[in-house]
Amino acid sequence: MQKYRLFVLLLVFFSLSGKTFSQEVLTTHNIFDVKSVAEVALSPDKNHIAFTVNVPRPFTDAAGGDYRELYVYDVLTQQTRPFITGKRTLFGIGWAPDGETITFRANFPDQPGTQVYGISLRGGEAFAITRHPLGVNAYEFMDANTLAITATGPADQAIANYRRKGMDIEVFEEEWRHINLYVYNTTTHEARQVTSNGTVFDFALSPDKKWAAAAIAPQNLVDDSYMFKRIHLVNMLTGETTLLMENPGKLGSMAWSPDGKKIAFQSASKLEDAVVGSLFVMDVPTNKKFNELRNLVEGMELSVISHTWKDNNTVLFAAEEGVDITLSEQRVDRGARNLLIEPGQLIFRGFSFVDGMVAFAGHTPQHPAELFTLEMRRKTLTRHTNHNDWLANIRLARQEKLEYHTRDGMRIEGVLFYPLDYQEGKQYPLITYIHGGPEAAVQNGWFTGYGTWGQVAAARGYFVFAPNYRASSGRGVDFTMVGYGDLAGVEYDDVLDGIDHLINIGYVDRQRVGIGGGSYGGYFSAWSATKHTERFAAAVMFVGISNQVSKRHTTDIPWEDYYVHWGFWNHEDVDRVYASSPIKYAHEAKTPILILHGDSDPRVHPQQSLELYRAIKMHTETPVRLIWYKGEGHGNRRNTHRLDYIVRTMQWFDHFLKEGKSGEELPEKYPDLGF
Repeated sequence: MQKYRLFVLLLVFFSLSGKTFSQEVLTTHNIFDVKSVAEVALSPDKNHIAFTVNVPRPFTDAAGGDYRELYVYDVLTQQTRPFITGKRTLFGIGWAPDGETITFRANFPDQPGTQVYGISLRGGEAFAITRHPLGVNAYEFMDANTLAITATGPADQAIANYRRKGMDIEVFEEEWRHINLYVYNTTTHEARQVTSNGTVFDFALSPDKKWAAAAIAPQNLVDDSYMFKRIHLVNMLTGETTLLMENPGKLGSMAWSPDGKKIAFQSASKLEDAVVGSLFVMDVPTNKKFNELRNLVEGMELSVISHTWKDNNTVLFAAEEGVDITLSEQRVDRGARNLLIEPGQLIFRGFSFVDGMVAFAGHTPQHPAELFTLEMRRKTLTRHTNHNDWLANIRLARQEKLEYHTRDGMRIEGVLFYPLDYQEGKQYPLITYIHGGPEAAVQNGWFTGYGTWGQVAAARGYFVFAPNYRASSGRGVDFTMVGYGDLAGVEYDDVLDGIDHLINIGYVDRQRVGIGGGSYGGYFSAWSATKHTERFAAAVMFVGISNQVSKRHTTDIPWEDYYVHWGFWNHEDVDRVYASSPIKYAHEAKTPILILHGDSDPRVHPQQSLELYRAIKMHTETPVRLIWYKGEGHGNRRNTHRLDYIVRTMQWFDHFLKEGKSGEELPEKYPDLGF
């Protein structure tokens, strides 16, 4: 009887609200209601967890990115308290040595630039810990009154003088300034510069705070941050800096063992390796060369994404494993790893560890990122927050890991979303989502945002297929290296084979297949709309590549492109590079393509979109539209532009995949954004 009364009450509620259960589906606008936990930091006594929450900026506010608020979870009382909320954004959270002060970086109006702030666990107002005139890029406590910080050097006065005369110019790639390491006294607010003649992109202090392991590059350019960081040892008293390890190519984070005798670091396995997915341990000091170090994950089909030390002989690390994330512990001297979080349990990236407890932001197909802890001894995984209770009234589509075999027998993984009201035996339109990189991977967690359309597209009646094609991360070095020098070769065949698999098992209508993605995903979308135009009924290209010849010399990472993707220069085999370019086949394009790009993109120059648009427009009758996002870079930061992107994307796919419109009638130029 009680269940019946509950049903009647719910029925009355939804009738009065003008809604029905069938109407409760995820829409493009719901994406901008989603809150998600971002950073987490365990207190030294592990009784509290500080964490930040990304809060969507209302469209009634000035356009911009999400706000980021600060909360604290009390492990003993199991209560969460808000500490800093509202129209604020903060990041880089941690704890002061006293364990009673939460610290973070923020750009608040009371101080110049970004500074380190603190707020007492007892509450009250946030206060500035640093007042550095150059701002603070990163920080770590040395003691209660001393911080190690990095800051970008002062601007050249000659530049200011020149611009004061009305010369609004930039001397390209010559106006950079080194990022230096400093020791900062929080009492006197004096800073002593420790490093010079190199840019410190990252650092980690030794347990005794006398040394810093520093990732130093010759210049403060983006390409240097990708390819030319090497591990140095810095004496924090004298500033003496020595090369500790000549690591090849890409370098990730570093962590000292508790006794200060070892450093574990993430790195590419070799210069040509695109993924910072291997884990190495070295003694400090060391007389070994890089190729003499043991790769703790050698031969494993995974990519390490974060790590720390459990004790002097054991490392904890999180890793991508196909569409899953795992957490493992492994002794550095011997033996196999011990899985703490197994595939399929939870998706997360970084984590905070203190004495047997791990805290992190985790998500699943059913919910965005929330605060979780793992009690290691019992392997007890617990969720502590729920920032999106409105999702309980949303019907989510079936989502699952998909495995299939390619034409050459390789097993490929991906994530598959079913149409929300899927009926067995019926064929549906398909949107193929291609991740960027290509050294990245799709995980089987919450996969719906402005640029990842999973549940939104499924609610509109689509299958959504997101493959981790060869060259993706998460399957080991050999898997990643397949695409080397062969862009859009075997790696692209993996995508076609996945689509064919879905067609062959009766899920997908082969006449209604679409494809979309950003960056390298945009490249694949352009490749599909031109080279393989007969296979696709619609395409969406976001910040994508159309001409590999011109892209290589207009990107901000030309050395990265050379070392980890091509291995040769244009002048050595320009025909091969051009043959991998969608622009070569643009005159044959029959697939309607929507092209979108930030007009300030330094990674993939906006020229790439203009070239493809112009070629298709001039040489075909194929529907094509180009959207410029003013002031945006390699991806949209402003909430208004994010909304426009997903609304236009769904509009384009609906128009050509569901409604079957021809090119004579393009979708509305200025769609209703709902506000």
